[in-house]
Amino acid sequence: MIRNKDRLWYALFTVPLLFIFITVVIIPFFVGIFYSFFTWDGIPANPKIYAGFDNYINLFKDQRFMASAWHTILFTIMALVSVNILGLAFALLVTSKLRSAKAARTLLFMPNLIGGLILGYIWKFIFSDGFRIIGETTGFKSVFFNWLLDPQYALFATVAVFTWQMAGYMMIIYLAGLQGIPNDIFEAAKVDGAGGWQKLLKITFPLLMPCFTICLFLSLANSFKIFDVNLSLTKGGPANATEMFAMNIYNEIFGYGNFGYGQAKAILFFVVIAVITLTQVYITKKREVQM
Repeated sequence: MIRNKDRLWYALFTVPLLFIFITVVIIPFFVGIFYSFFTWDGIPANPKIYAGFDNYINLFKDQRFMASAWHTILFTIMALVSVNILGLAFALLVTSKLRSAKAARTLLFMPNLIGGLILGYIWKFIFSDGFRIIGETTGFKSVFFNWLLDPQYALFATVAVFTWQMAGYMMIIYLAGLQGIPNDIFEAAKVDGAGGWQKLLKITFPLLMPCFTICLFLSLANSFKIFDVNLSLTKGGPANATEMFAMNIYNEIFGYGNFGYGQAKAILFFVVIAVITLTQVYITKKREVQM
């Protein structure tokens, strides 16, 4: 039974956070839905013209928005694969008999502590000056050049930076899952003659499914929502080759002053992320194995 005194403590810690969440997230979300049915430039003195569902219909005729959607899908697929493969590889590496495992954990996790804007500016310098120097020194100018200026490579550069930032964070989640697997299972498999790959595929991966669920969810959500790295690294360029969902919405509202139309984009953006991430969680949850 929960005592009244305990309820007061729960309320003391929960109510302020709930109030902030409702004020900062829930109310603006519904206000945004309301504004998405109007044509408005965001200036309070100017009139709001009711547009009905025209803003949502025009979304699918907006070639730039459709292009940003395609860029976001490509980016998400590449980032989802690279972040989780590297994160799992790092987790397996630091749980091996590596002498410097503790130092490796710290170094691999550190990029996640750097803010996205700062991270973008750091890598902007690396791609512009660092790659140029390496290319001139080694002679491999066809590889080491400023990827951010080439529409064919700029998206790959953004994926590389995002992967460098997120892989260490995923490593921590996979690491917690690996440390939660009892050694008795691996010892029993070894007695039965199972090799390293068999133990990895038949034991480690199935028992890591809860970690896969979390990591895939975080990777999907963060990939779709990427904005800070996109802003500081490329600003959507060159030639809008790296303009993604969040950047397109930002430009529509604050760049072009189309507040209502931008809100419609934001609502569609929310629905897309919610559907994809919830579907992913449902599928991976069904494959989880109980120890």
